[in-house]
Amino acid sequence: MTPPLSQDQRGPEQPVLTTLRDLLPYLWPRNDPGTRWRVVGACVLLIAAKVATICVPYLYSRVVDALHVGGAGAGLATIPMLLILGYGLLRLMSAGLGEWRDALFAPVRFRISCVAAIRSFRHMHALSLRFHLDRQSGGVTRAIARGTEAIETILRVGVFNVVPTIIEALMVIAVIWRLFDWRYAVIMLVAVASYVGFTVMFTSWRIGIRREMNDINSEASWKALDSLLNYETVKYFGNEEHESRRYEEAQRRYERAAVRTQVSLNGLNFGQAAIIAVTLAAVMLLAADDVAGGRLTVGRFVLVNTYLMQLYLPLNFLGSIYSSLRTSLVDLEQMFRLTEEAPDVTDRPDAIGLPGRLDEAPAAAIRFEHVRFSYRPDREILHDVSFSVPAGGRVAIVGPTGAGKSTISRLLFRFYDVTSGRVVVDGHDLREYGQAALRAAIGVVPQDTVLFNDTIGYNIAYGRLGATQAEIEHAARLAQIHDFIVSLPDGYRTKVGERGLKLSGGEKQRVAIARTILKNPRILILDEATSALDTHTEQEIQAALGTVSAERTTVIIAHRLSTVVDADEILVMGDGVIKERGTHRSLLARGGLYAGMWAAQAEERADAVAEAAPGGGFPA
Repeated sequence: MTPPLSQDQRGPEQPVLTTLRDLLPYLWPRNDPGTRWRVVGACVLLIAAKVATICVPYLYSRVVDALHVGGAGAGLATIPMLLILGYGLLRLMSAGLGEWRDALFAPVRFRISCVAAIRSFRHMHALSLRFHLDRQSGGVTRAIARGTEAIETILRVGVFNVVPTIIEALMVIAVIWRLFDWRYAVIMLVAVASYVGFTVMFTSWRIGIRREMNDINSEASWKALDSLLNYETVKYFGNEEHESRRYEEAQRRYERAAVRTQVSLNGLNFGQAAIIAVTLAAVMLLAADDVAGGRLTVGRFVLVNTYLMQLYLPLNFLGSIYSSLRTSLVDLEQMFRLTEEAPDVTDRPDAIGLPGRLDEAPAAAIRFEHVRFSYRPDREILHDVSFSVPAGGRVAIVGPTGAGKSTISRLLFRFYDVTSGRVVVDGHDLREYGQAALRAAIGVVPQDTVLFNDTIGYNIAYGRLGATQAEIEHAARLAQIHDFIVSLPDGYRTKVGERGLKLSGGEKQRVAIARTILKNPRILILDEATSALDTHTEQEIQAALGTVSAERTTVIIAHRLSTVVDADEILVMGDGVIKERGTHRSLLARGGLYAGMWAAQAEERADAVAEAAPGGGFPA
């Protein structure tokens, strides 16, 4: 379980205009006139709705003036019915045009979020293994999820709240200048500028407090989740009170940060209210003086105040909108930064194909020619490694941890490209093949089999999507797991749990073997496939592995030497070089490194047998 990323770990924020520029192709896509027409239509409706909104107070003031001139007791017939009906119609148009705009733009908004999420997800799978080993998988998926939500927020809040509010403010100031005089316009302009400036500055300060509160909250949640995921470890060492203190300390810090956040929000609300109150008082005093002097009618007095109240209503939400937009822009920039990551391993434009299934072509030959490789420039892992595996042959690679054994399988699968030298399959350098074609020809049974949180049938069928139930069951029989599956209440529909935790190690390995059998690859890699199993289970799995490796070119990476005695050739790795090579018998006869490893493991097996025998083990 990895802790959440802090703001400093996420990297510096790029300019807002750069992020918005990256969003523009989604909003105005090529070869999609339907989306472009919706964007144009939404903009037209936005402007039309704001024009209607600006006209509503004007008609309202005309109605007030007409009623004032008519006086009390004049009767309903003297009331300007058309003005009242027009007022009601404009209010209806203002609301209707806004809803029509949202409905017209909704498919665009959600399509953009969907397309961005799919592109990001595909790009994550296109990136190299190095990227995923250097990143937190949960952090990557959260970045994609937050980024797609940010697109929807920016389009919904930014385009249809901030932009319309700016347009409305400019319209109102222009109308005030036209209907009244420059004094009113200046007061309105200064008030709006002060309101926006205060809100942006205060909210920018609050964002730091809010971010601290969110980071503390994430830390508390992480500590709780980490503790519960390690429930057994906590119980083993009796550290429940320690875990409670850690969680309580994080919650206390969150409490203090939450109080600061709430108090700062109260300060923001009061400052905004003060600006509104001062502006309203100033405009009303000016308008009252003009009414008293006969320069304005009562309707115009109502009009200027209505415009102010109508304008401050959307501005009142500017603080929360600004904070939301700032957060959304950061989240969007993080997602775009992920999609700009370049993969280390790419296909050539003229990449060639490769038959993948054993029923399409015979087993493939493998050759490593003077291969050198390093994960980092300052530390080389493989030093001039050369060996070959004939078509249908079996080569085992053994050696201590860190010798470079698993690196060979990663190079063969082309998770990485060699630093120098080359890896050849079927007479061609791996880099000449398309990655998908190459990997279709290779099957892997790893040491740590991770299953999807789905059914056993789904996990076996993952080896070849679209396989029939009969083919799935045939693969399970060859992997010696069919009888176990049918003995379960739900059979092949049994859920395996997260990472396959409902199955034992041996059962998971059999599912992995069945999955590989179903794939039917021409090349098979057994990467420490039985090292984590007990001796009895290992013997059963070895029988299944013998079935899956038949007629295939097989590379066995092993720690237990008893699993590789029948290999055509055994390579003994050490410090990134091949120190010994030969058959099991020839290496034992040489009396070198392999013979020493064999003797040590034989002694371990003898001790294990002695302890398991009746009367064996430690004395009472």
